[in-house]
Amino acid sequence: MSISSSRDDSISYAQALYEAAYQEMERNPSVFIYGLGVDDAKGMYGSTLGLDKVFGVDRCFDTPLAEDAMTGMGIGAAIAGMRPIHVHQRMDFLLLCMNQLVNMAAKMTYMTDGAVKIPLVVRGIIGRSWGQGAQHSQAFHSYFMHVPGLRVVAPTTPHDAKGCLIAAIRDNNPVIFMEHRLLYQNTGVVPRDSYEVKLGQARILTAGTDITIVAISHMVVEALRAKHLLEQVGISAEVIDPVSLAPLDIDTIVASVRKTGKLLVVDTSWTVCGATAEIACQVFEALQSEMLINVKRLGYANTPCPTTRSLEDIYYPSSHSIALEAYNIMGGKDSWMPEEQVSREIEEFRGPF
Repeated sequence: MSISSSRDDSISYAQALYEAAYQEMERNPSVFIYGLGVDDAKGMYGSTLGLDKVFGVDRCFDTPLAEDAMTGMGIGAAIAGMRPIHVHQRMDFLLLCMNQLVNMAAKMTYMTDGAVKIPLVVRGIIGRSWGQGAQHSQAFHSYFMHVPGLRVVAPTTPHDAKGCLIAAIRDNNPVIFMEHRLLYQNTGVVPRDSYEVKLGQARILTAGTDITIVAISHMVVEALRAKHLLEQVGISAEVIDPVSLAPLDIDTIVASVRKTGKLLVVDTSWTVCGATAEIACQVFEALQSEMLINVKRLGYANTPCPTTRSLEDIYYPSSHSIALEAYNIMGGKDSWMPEEQVSREIEEFRGPF
């Protein structure tokens, strides 16, 4: 697989990640990619497919089930001047790397007064689909947002996926790069040329006047669907994608809430001590002396992730639950029930293998 100059500008999220890695590996011989399944027949949903054939097995290779050791190897390579991209099929198993990431990678630049840089990208895949269950569906971005020295990004669109990955590879800090498995086949317009999406800049995806909806990762897709449902009852929602969670562009969010006076934050993780809590708190702190705002959060139900489809449909936020929550925030008096929608990505998901 290679980048075709004749390709349509509209490509998938997975292809956008592939292009980012391909172009950076071509540009900089110090970039390499490794992890479970990066060189298999489907190449991590297509995002690494054939890179081993193009750049050789020294720069794209499979690894053993030794997440802690492999993270240490990546940190060592980064210290030595390389730019590793470590791919994890499931973010759940970053828990096995926490000492390396939190006590080593995040702190070395600080502890050496800038003498040591750790340009390490850690791709972690999250999300539901065909019964991933309690140990394979979790999203731990809030854990990493808590740690100074780590950058955390969660791009939603193919355009931002490519630009953020390029920016992350070029960054001299360790970057946790979160990808939702339901995004891989979503398509969008992506420039062929190399470009960076600045980390720490949120995107206002749709303008609105009544309520601000801040959504993270795949919840952005559901929030955009919810916006259309809300239009049926005359509610105008402004949808914001933070893109980068650390650093977080709180100014863009605050400016929106200052206009609407209402905020709904939706995450693809738990709300307790999570990204939704941090965003809501920062907005409240910024506006508490100016105005009274109405704030709510949505995320996983407060239990481990279920396996069965019927429980998944209740457990995870959806366009239906987002629209209903926004309607209630707006003080809806009628017993409005938004249309139940089945996400196309859920129906079409076929897994990595």
